[in-house]
Parts: sequence; C-alpha cells; structure tokens
Amino acid sequence: MSTLANKIDFAVILSVKNANPNGDPLNGNRPRETYDGIGEISDVCIKRKIRNRLMDMGQPVFVQSDDKRADGFKSLKERADSVDELKKTKDSELYAKVACEKWMDVRSFGQVFAFKGNDVSVGVRGPVSVHPAFSVDPIDIASIQITKSVNSVTGDKKSSDTMGMKHCVPFGVYVFYGSINCQLAEKTGFTEEDAELIRKALISLFENDSSSARPDGSMEICKVFWWKHNCKTGQYSSAKVHRSLHIDQIEGKKAPGGNLPFRMEDYYTVTVDTLDGLTPEIYDGI
Repeated sequence: MSTLANKIDFAVILSVKNANPNGDPLNGNRPRETYDGIGEISDVCIKRKIRNRLMDMGQPVFVQSDDKRADGFKSLKERADSVDELKKTKDSELYAKVACEKWMDVRSFGQVFAFKGNDVSVGVRGPVSVHPAFSVDPIDIASIQITKSVNSVTGDKKSSDTMGMKHCVPFGVYVFYGSINCQLAEKTGFTEEDAELIRKALISLFENDSSSARPDGSMEICKVFWWKHNCKTGQYSSAKVHRSLHIDQIEGKKAPGGNLPFRMEDYYTVTVDTLDGLTPEIYDGI
C-alpha cells in the first residue's frame, strides 16, 4: 500500500426530510441550528458516521460507539490495552506508530491516548479533517408531543414521564467540506487505499444509520465532490477549492411538505467554478 501522494479536498451535499440530523442534548434534543436559523450537523457527528461505515466495510476502528461495538471492549482504555505493544511501551513515538497501524480511524482522524494509570500520553494528528455541515438555507423545526402507553417503572399511578417531545427538520439541504493532508498522511501511514475507503464511506454515509429520529430514507447523500490535486501540497488552497462549489435555490421552487418525494436537483442548482488543472470527480450517493 502506498502513502497518499496527492492532496484531496471534498464536499458532500446531503438532504434531510422529516428527520433530526443531529439533536442538541443541551436544547431538548432539538436539531442543531445557529442563531441565524441555519441548520447544523457537528463534525463529531459526521466522523461518527464515517467510523460506522468503515466498520461496516470491515475496517478496524478504535473509537467504537456502544451500539456498534464489535470487539466487546467497554472503554477506549480496554481496547488500547488489548494490544500488547501499546500496553508495554513507554515510547510515545512507538505508541503512536503502533496505534496508527492498528486502527484506521486513528491514522485518519488522529486520537488522544491519555488514560488514568498509564505512563504514556500520546496525541496523534490525523490527515483527514471534516468541517461541520450547515444548511444552505434557514431551516424550520417541527415539534410534536408524543406519549407512551406504559409506565417506565411499576407504580400505582401513571408516571409523570408519559409525555415527551420529538423534533425534526421537515426539509433541508446541507453541505459539509473536508480535506486530506499529505504531510500528516506520511506521519500516520494513511494510504491511497485509505482515501478510497473514506470516499466510499462518504457516498454511503447514511447506510445502516436509521433510528427513530432518522428513519431509513429521511437522510440522503445527494452529491460528493472529490478534488484530487496533482501534488502533495495542492494546486490551490482548500478554502479556494471549497469556495468553488455553489448551491442555489431555484427561484419560485419550494420543497414539498409532508412525505411527498423530492429530488434535491428539482429545487437547487449545483455548479462548480472552473479551476485550471483541477477538475472534481462527482459521485451520486447510493
């Protein structure tokens, strides 16, 4: 496997229909939004979904969520200590090298290894950086009261927790950006094959991701733009590449309400400025 030799920038356009793309626990689990009403999905949430897709592809992942845990370890420390070389060494460079070789998400996103009782504290910077996703236009948030038909615990009276709230975004188009840095890829051993797996994960980001808040079909990857530069440092800055993508609402077009089907392209136009010598590969979500 060859270490990544060309800088990569990417952009992902996704649509939300009657779903909560990323609830805010400090705000009653309402969909995240800015003070301007722009919908937001945190970069942490996006990287969680990428990790889940990598696990679906059979890749070893260090930061596993409890509901996706595949190896039985109940904490990050248990997982790290399961590797003999990590448990024995006090050399931080060797520790980082072994961790990067062992887990794909470590050599992709980086990781801090600092556990109580360990003599070694190690920080790894990863080459894959991901921005938060923001909606193209301000979003509406619909809220409904929900009830439960049974008490959570046995009692003489119906418990007070029989009412709750559920929130969703009726419709929204979001975009997020990212890049893969060759200099950091050399340090973590991130390869061309790893970049290809990241691309595949982005295209299928919402597979096996359904929940009560995000039923199957309510979140869709519309387009993935993949710019592969001709050198390690890149022909253009990531900011300039990301800025070349434009998403505009078609005048007079408003997305349908309820559960009526829709296609993002019927309501938004997507264009890319020409950058001399750098043309994006464009993929539809699966």
